[in-house]
Amino acid sequence: RHIAAPKRLESLAALRAAIPNLFVVEDQIRNAMHTFQLALAHQASNGGVVHLKDDIMLCDRFVERVEAAVAERPDDPIQFFSRRGADAVQGSRWMSGSSFSMNQAFYLPRGMSGRLLEFSETWSRIEEHPTGYDLMMADAFKSWKQRYLLHVPSLVQHRVGVSLIDRRRAWSRQSATFEGGLL
Repeated sequence: RHIAAPKRLESLAALRAAIPNLFVVEDQIRNAMHTFQLALAHQASNGGVVHLKDDIMLCDRFVERVEAAVAERPDDPIQFFSRRGADAVQGSRWMSGSSFSMNQAFYLPRGMSGRLLEFSETWSRIEEHPTGYDLMMADAFKSWKQRYLLHVPSLVQHRVGVSLIDRRRAWSRQSATFEGGLL
């Protein structure tokens, strides 16, 4: 699954080449939360899914590495991007659901897309964070007492550039554990 803003559709060629079954959900109204809800709705009744944003670079052997990680933990959410200082020292680890942030690449197990869609429709902080679907996920995970696996190294890298969601965000939001990859 890939969430794409129209401005970034031209960058999909490399992702399509690397991910044969890529499904793209286009931003229709310039609203990240709405686009994420469309992606959740599309996947709600299907099996597990990997969500990707459109401002990433993939590691080498991305599909193979994601499939291996998911095969080990098919019933748990997995975060494939992190900027945490402890990553290089602590490696992959279980995290409290309330700490979930950054939506560059993550896996949701069967049934969780539908649950998140329902949660998002009544999320009490939508006015405060209209584009914060990572914050919404953290709140959902916290309310469900759901942990997630933080995978290290990061399997995607956040591209350097101006955020289409909020221009005030830092240009460079990079993972220190990303190991090379595809542009």
